[in-house]
Amino acid sequence: MKKTVLKAVLSLSLLAGGLFFSSTVTHAHGYVSSPGSRAYFGSAAGGKVNKNVGRAEWEPQSIEATKNTFITGKLASAGVSGFDPLDEQTADRWFKSDITTGPLAINWTLTARHRTSTWNYYMTKQGWNPNQPLDIKNFDLIATVDDNAAIPEASVKHTVTVPSDRKGYHVIYAVWNVYDTTNAFYQAIDVNVK
Repeated sequence: MKKTVLKAVLSLSLLAGGLFFSSTVTHAHGYVSSPGSRAYFGSAAGGKVNKNVGRAEWEPQSIEATKNTFITGKLASAGVSGFDPLDEQTADRWFKSDITTGPLAINWTLTARHRTSTWNYYMTKQGWNPNQPLDIKNFDLIATVDDNAAIPEASVKHTVTVPSDRKGYHVIYAVWNVYDTTNAFYQAIDVNVK
C-alpha cells in the first residue's frame, strides 16, 4: 500500500513539475508580419500564400533556437523540428514582397513580449545563388537595434537600410535576441528588390 501511494505521489509530482516547466519555457514568441516572412505567409494570418510550410502554418511565431544558430541549409527553420519545409530554397519556391533600396520598415508581431538584447538584420549578398541552401556566409549584417533589455510592445517596427547594390530576389534574415534566455527567434523574409 505504501509503495502504491509513494508511486502515485512521485508520478503527480513529476507531472506537475513537467507542466510547470513546459508552461514557462515557451512564452516569448514573434514573427515578421511586414514584409511578411516565409512563416507568416504560410500561416492563416499571412493568407497561406506559401504552401507546405510545416508547423509554420499554425505557429509562425515559434521558430526559436539558441542564439547564433546559423546552420547551413537550415537558416529559415533554425534547425527546429517541424519547420524544416521552410529550408527549401529555389529561386521560385517562396512568395516575395516587392521592396526598394534605401529605408525599409520591418514589423514584428509579438504573441508574447520578452526582454530583448538586440534585433539583427542580415541580407543576402549581391550575386548569391538562390538555388542553393541558405548559408550565413552569403549574408551581410545590414542593421542591429539594441533594446538594452527593454520589454518591447506587441508590435515592433524597425527601419533598416537596404543596400543600393541589391537588385532582384534576396532574403532578409531577421533575428530577435532575447535578453534573459539563451534563445533567439528567427525569420526568413523573401523580397524582390526593384
